[in-house]
Amino acid sequence: MKLHRINALLFRHLYLYKRSVPRLMDIFFWPVVELILWGFISLYLGRFNMNGVNIVTVLLGAIIFWDILSQSQRAVSVAFLEDVWERNLLNIFVSPLTISEFVVATVLLGWVRVMMVGVVMGILASALYHLNIFQFGFSLIPFVMNLLLFGWSAGLFATAIILRYGTAAQVLAFSLLFLVQPLSAVFYPVSILPIGAQWIAMLLPSTHVFEGMRAVIATGKVPYANLGWAFLTNAICLFLSIVYFSHMFARVKEEGRLIKLD
Repeated sequence: MKLHRINALLFRHLYLYKRSVPRLMDIFFWPVVELILWGFISLYLGRFNMNGVNIVTVLLGAIIFWDILSQSQRAVSVAFLEDVWERNLLNIFVSPLTISEFVVATVLLGWVRVMMVGVVMGILASALYHLNIFQFGFSLIPFVMNLLLFGWSAGLFATAIILRYGTAAQVLAFSLLFLVQPLSAVFYPVSILPIGAQWIAMLLPSTHVFEGMRAVIATGKVPYANLGWAFLTNAICLFLSIVYFSHMFARVKEEGRLIKLD
């Protein structure tokens, strides 16, 4: 694995953002619209004083965390799709670039996107709703790390599906996480789900992250049980995603379908 090849691919994607309005909208416009919409809904609900719960902090925190998760997932899968759309995939892989370097570069791209979204949404949340996301110090950092890991796992899985079924499955690059959102307890505690659904939800790293986030906001303390389960389930998801992606890539390459991917 060579660092200069990873940097080259990373900057190749970043240069596209300079003159691409749709790409910039995906990073800034839609997350900001979502933050404003849910921010005003949170202010409205906050008037009802729901058992002393700071509903504004809880909902806006959930929105910011959800955008971090979705940006990290889309950075991996959409970066792959862009090369497919531009018929550039074969050009990349006839170069010395390895598949591991390609994955690392897209993961780093996800990190850059998340940092930009986090800064913009944090500033807006503070300016519009007086929400300081840094008030909890380092307590939320491990949960943000878990969101990034789960996003990368989901991105690799979506990319593997696209490799297997072609661009007919490209909708997964944008909607995969919405399939698990109801079970991830983003805006409500997992306890309100049916018992069977609760067992399934506990297999998702995102569930433990959002449950832990609410606990940090409510108590100011890190719920280590949630954090431990998040890291454990993330390790399993990441391992399975890497294995599945590697298998699909090797299969497509062996069958000569990489050049025909459409």
